[in-house]
Amino acid sequence: MAQSLFSSDQDCQLYVFAFDTQCESVLKAWKHPRLKVVSLSEFENEALLSVKKERTTAEYCWTCTPSVLDYCMKAYGLDHCTYLDADLFFYSSPRPLIEEMGDKSILITEHRYSPEYNFSRECGIYCVQFITFKADAEGLRALDWWRKACLEWCFDRREEGRYGDQKYLDDWTERFQGVHVLKHLGGGVAPWNVQQYEIRNNDGKLYVRQGNTEMPLVFYHFHYLAVLSSGRVHYGPYRLTDSHRLHIYRFYCDQLMSVRKLLTEKNPDIPLHSDMRDGFLRRFYHKPLRQRLRPIENMCEMKYV
Repeated sequence: MAQSLFSSDQDCQLYVFAFDTQCESVLKAWKHPRLKVVSLSEFENEALLSVKKERTTAEYCWTCTPSVLDYCMKAYGLDHCTYLDADLFFYSSPRPLIEEMGDKSILITEHRYSPEYNFSRECGIYCVQFITFKADAEGLRALDWWRKACLEWCFDRREEGRYGDQKYLDDWTERFQGVHVLKHLGGGVAPWNVQQYEIRNNDGKLYVRQGNTEMPLVFYHFHYLAVLSSGRVHYGPYRLTDSHRLHIYRFYCDQLMSVRKLLTEKNPDIPLHSDMRDGFLRRFYHKPLRQRLRPIENMCEMKYV
């Protein structure tokens, strides 16, 4: 993700919050001039530490999402900040997405689910993957509300209209002023919505087309993708075309293999793959959601050669 962002935008500054010492040491050794690595000892405060023990690793990461944004804007004096999921890959600059929000204070992105994967009720209308706040009155008010809500409740289960840090966003267009919902087709393409789009490669640049509308692909969310030691790639129980695999997944896997080779040479003790097939299929979604999906076998893997 970091490499793709730096290649796509020459002016961005990336703040990475390292949730383990191995991640921290590897990224600090990179010494990239536009990368700032923030350790847990720098970031964690009393409020976060008070809930840490009652949450799983994933739940604690979700709990921290709004606190990460709050920390960056206050510690580094930023006038705006965008949270990024680590499993994004940028194919072009995200600058047009930020510019689209204009004078609004908050930018959120819809899941845009394909009908067969519509989990809006369970997982939320909007995806936390790419969310921007300005350091103005409305932006900070919404961010503070979200931060307090996640401290109070942020778990990997669904209850009372809540799920993790994400379903809190469902009513933001009514709850807060200055909220802009992203319209750019190229922002937020993911395995749960890519079935709606035609992906076109024009001289090495990817475009997303839906009906008569075509826009550059800005980023793709490689949700739950895993490269196994066998050379197979899990991409979940989603229907992908050969074009999706060739233009999007193949290129991303090439980049992953390149990074893995580099990390292996410099850090031979780092575990860089996991044979987690059974666990992956059990954990991908809770049972009620899995029952709504198409059969998983023979559609969730491709061979990486």
